[in-house]
Amino acid sequence: MEQMLTEDLAKLDQYCKTWRLKPSPAKTVSSVFHLQNTKAAKELNIQLSGLKLNHAPNPTYLGVTLDRTLSFKEHQKGMKVKSRNNLLYDEGDYNTESSGSDSDSEERLPPNLVSLERNPELREGDDDVEENPEEGPSVVPCSRPEGPVPVEEVRSSDWRTAVDFTPPGPGIEFDSSISDVQNPPETPTAVNCFRMFLSVETVGEIVEETNRYASEQQGKTAIGVIGKLSKWVPTCVNEVYTFLAIALLMGLVRKSTLREYWSTDPVLLTPFFASVFSQDRFLNLLRCLHFVNPAHADTRDPLNKIRNVFNALTSAFKRSFIPYKDLCVDESLMLWKGRLGFRQYIPSKRHRFGIKFFVLCDVVTGYVQDMVIYTGATTSIKSVEGLGVSGSVVMTLLAPHLGKGHVLYVDNWYSSPMLFQHLFHQGTGACGTVRLNRRGMPTFPKKMKRGEVTFRENGTQLAVKWQDKRDVNFLTTVHPSSMAQSGRLDHFTGEPKVKPACVLDYNKKMGAVDRADMITSFVDCARKSTKWYKKLFFHLLDTAVLNAYTVHRKLSEERMPYKDFRLKLVKELIQEHPLPRRSTGGRPCVNTPLRLTGRHFPSFVPPTEAQGQSTRRHCRVCLYTTRRKRERKLTRYMCSSCDTALCPAPCFEEFHTLKNY
Repeated sequence: MEQMLTEDLAKLDQYCKTWRLKPSPAKTVSSVFHLQNTKAAKELNIQLSGLKLNHAPNPTYLGVTLDRTLSFKEHQKGMKVKSRNNLLYDEGDYNTESSGSDSDSEERLPPNLVSLERNPELREGDDDVEENPEEGPSVVPCSRPEGPVPVEEVRSSDWRTAVDFTPPGPGIEFDSSISDVQNPPETPTAVNCFRMFLSVETVGEIVEETNRYASEQQGKTAIGVIGKLSKWVPTCVNEVYTFLAIALLMGLVRKSTLREYWSTDPVLLTPFFASVFSQDRFLNLLRCLHFVNPAHADTRDPLNKIRNVFNALTSAFKRSFIPYKDLCVDESLMLWKGRLGFRQYIPSKRHRFGIKFFVLCDVVTGYVQDMVIYTGATTSIKSVEGLGVSGSVVMTLLAPHLGKGHVLYVDNWYSSPMLFQHLFHQGTGACGTVRLNRRGMPTFPKKMKRGEVTFRENGTQLAVKWQDKRDVNFLTTVHPSSMAQSGRLDHFTGEPKVKPACVLDYNKKMGAVDRADMITSFVDCARKSTKWYKKLFFHLLDTAVLNAYTVHRKLSEERMPYKDFRLKLVKELIQEHPLPRRSTGGRPCVNTPLRLTGRHFPSFVPPTEAQGQSTRRHCRVCLYTTRRKRERKLTRYMCSSCDTALCPAPCFEEFHTLKNY
């Protein structure tokens, strides 16, 4: 009898390890069990009377308590919960006469157990398991339970001093072979990489809403009032792409006001802008730029004016690139000092006031994988009970990447023992600075000398307190309790400086989000506006260009600075989305962008009714030259592509080869 119970308890212990059931210390042949993954880590004791493991042909006879396809509440329905002093086995209930009987009969099962053999839909993965009745039932390993994983509480009393401790890590080996650009364009030009994110379909929706909004504003104009909007004509996809190209170019060519780009002052003159857009047309497009119809928008959403564009861009970010092993989550702030319900104040940021983003970045490439805009209580994150807002933000951003062996780097606003434990159970490592007052953190000595370090571990996590110029506190599930050389010398002792391994790794891999902000800050196209959603759109446009730059570097062997890539993108957008300049009266501008680069051939001036075949026009070079004496000279020849009258020689050559003729 006692030997039989001992064998059963050994098998039950093996099942409990597989299914994350934590056994408490047993007394003789009796045992008390409590679930490990329970809400708030409440210990529950389960009475499983009449359990006959020696004769169960399938481990599913362990009952609903071991079925990973059921929720915790469904488990509870099949359990008979008693006080902690109750025993798992009762010798009086253990039937010794049934050793030769068939335990596959449901009449012999206790009422709180369910035979999943007769419910194959509740059994997952059992079809591929071969069972040998002589060797007993096979155990199906569980690398990651399906469905929501409850948050496990971490206690301060669980920590102990670490000596040569190495955390077990995510437990899943990351496959770096799949990390690359997804669905790349056939030709990796700058404009094709950019259209991976801002597609023609998305721009088409912007065109539709912009035309609708312009018509609506025209209808509100009082009769007899003539304003700039009276010149409005419907826009198109090509024109909006060209409009965005000019907006990107304004980030490269900085001026204090928009009107200075069309200034005729020789000191401020930039004729390229006037050759593509008239001033009134550009300002009308900027004024009527719209993204959603208010009649169809969800007014409860603070981002309803730009939600569809934001979702389209973030979805494109996620599906276009599979990140590498190391990821980081950090905050980003877009400057905004106007009135806005979800404006934030972060004194550590350069702008201090603005719209806050939670950004997920790939450490290796700097690619912005995903982002969430903070809007207060209505922030679009999936709340995880027990982790708070910061932990829920991390779980929302990491949702597509859990269980793949990634390693996450975060700062002390996100880090907590409960979050790192939760990520560990879902196959994801983590490292970051941490606040000592976080729930579940161990206690450390308050006073330490400079250079001293203290390690604490709880079996899965390592907590570090290192005294540098000030206290440095770290939490990690992927770094050992060791010191490493930083590559620098101590100026006082002349010896190499040593730091905890997690500190060195964190310093190398944590700054991806700040680096992305720094790169875009030099050439960003977002300008001051009275409409917050328009500035937010141009900020998202800068992020899309940065991701296009990352994709272009991955797909193309060409290496160029980010500023040169933006300039190349502007040129390709204007070339691939040509837009004929609408005539608004007055003399046309002759300094077209293709005057010095295109192919030009002389032709005769078209005849007029008054002059007939002898029609002549004044030569442009002779009339405005700065290299010789000016004269009013008539000519029969012109450049048809530039629509400019020119003498065959030398004016035709000078006009197309000299910038200042």
